[in-house]
Amino acid sequence: MPVQIHGADADPFFAGEGDIDAARALVGSAEDAELFVYPGDRHLFADSSLPSYDADAAKLLTQRVLDFLAAR
Repeated sequence: MPVQIHGADADPFFAGEGDIDAARALVGSAEDAELFVYPGDRHLFADSSLPSYDADAAKLLTQRVLDFLAAR
């Protein structure tokens, strides 16, 4: 099954708790998997209602997801 994983490189949950390592392992073993890592330490960077919102990263994430869905 195709999958995308998105996270911030210094996010204490994604990077700090080992999720990024699990994501890399999944991408390395899955036929159709992509990992996108964004700079920063914000966990919910794509939620515009929160102070952690990062407009540039959210825009890129959204475009990648839309492209992913359009290809399927």
